[in-house]
Amino acid sequence: MSSIPRDQWYVAAYGREIAHELFSRTICGESILFWRTRAGTVTAMSDRCVHRRFPLSEPPSRLVDDQVVCGYHGFTYGADGGCVAVPGQTRVPRTARLKSYPVVEQDSFVWVWIGDPAKADPTRIPRAPWLVSPDYTTVSGMEPLKARFGLLVDNLLDLSHETYLHGGYIGTPEVAATPITTEVDEEAGIVYVSRHMDDAECPPFYAKSTGLTGRIMRWQDIEYTPPCLYKLHSRIAPLGVLPNADGTDPDAFHVEVVYAITPETEHSTHDFWAVARDFALDDQGVSDFLAENNRTVVLQDVAALDVLEQVIATEPEGYQELSINIDTGGLAARRMLAKLVAGQSAGSRV
Repeated sequence: MSSIPRDQWYVAAYGREIAHELFSRTICGESILFWRTRAGTVTAMSDRCVHRRFPLSEPPSRLVDDQVVCGYHGFTYGADGGCVAVPGQTRVPRTARLKSYPVVEQDSFVWVWIGDPAKADPTRIPRAPWLVSPDYTTVSGMEPLKARFGLLVDNLLDLSHETYLHGGYIGTPEVAATPITTEVDEEAGIVYVSRHMDDAECPPFYAKSTGLTGRIMRWQDIEYTPPCLYKLHSRIAPLGVLPNADGTDPDAFHVEVVYAITPETEHSTHDFWAVARDFALDDQGVSDFLAENNRTVVLQDVAALDVLEQVIATEPEGYQELSINIDTGGLAARRMLAKLVAGQSAGSRV
């Protein structure tokens, strides 16, 4: 059985990736064709011609105004996926229609619904408003991961690995040494994991971007909405500096780290990442530094998880891994993902 929850919204791309040209990406095992219409709307449909399955994203297929012309036999499709012309005859077969996908563009992401279109409720898409807020400056990217998406979920829900895998960038001894608290909101479908370090070393990632030196307060508050969106609310402040009683926090630095965890296939993942900050908004040097360093951190995760995927593929059947206190967030996320998969399986039998 597939481990990928369907009837779900997934991030397919950044809005900046899709223009008035053919763009293809595989999401949850389905090859999907995207383009932006002349009116600016993103459309999504199957990247396979109904005639002989030629990929419509592959040259010499082309976009003519708001119609896709297959480069193999000339079948032509409108922005809704319906075929409008076929070669050698005037009648278009009734079944000549590409599968179309509901799409929503929100918070710099293009979200696509995988599953039953009748269940596609845009209000279920989790928000990441910092990515488009004028009060924040954002750097972002995407890295391919040759590992199942669940491994990336495990990785991000347990940040103790920063101490060991990301030393010299974001990792310090206090991350692994500080206990976490975990809460699960079953009704909202969110896992919360918090680690508050009130006396910690300032890692280079923050020292060079904020200007803080010496010991700091460093708070990490994770909010994961299965299956796709992960948010890390990072607070960095001088020792002893706390938020005001009214919730304002003018003397701290805030970094919102967002990951969209999108399965490409059962064993590969699109790892979208973004870092939004509320300081040095116009400092291109800070942006360049954070972009380069966060990509380095992401690539360190990618290298480790690619290896782990290979290990899992060759391990003996029935192997039992060991879990400890730091894994409570990841284990909660696994249970929620399994529940989503089981729910869709039960629904399909009704």
